[in-house]
Amino acid sequence: MSKEKSKIGENIKKYRNKLGISQDILSKKSNLAFHTIAKIEAGATPNPTIETVKKIADALGVSLDDLMK
Repeated sequence: MSKEKSKIGENIKKYRNKLGISQDILSKKSNLAFHTIAKIEAGATPNPTIETVKKIADALGVSLDDLMK
């Protein structure tokens, strides 16, 4: 299960880098705290809520599936 969680963080980072935006900008676009984004990307948050992942997906312009696969 932890593999799946770290995959979400990797995918968030991948899509964020594709857009050329920082974690700070993503946090503002998704209306989440900066440390929330940083911790998910680093794998320090093993269990982000679906609501949090949805906000990030919306801010990145991708689907939940894109972040979870």
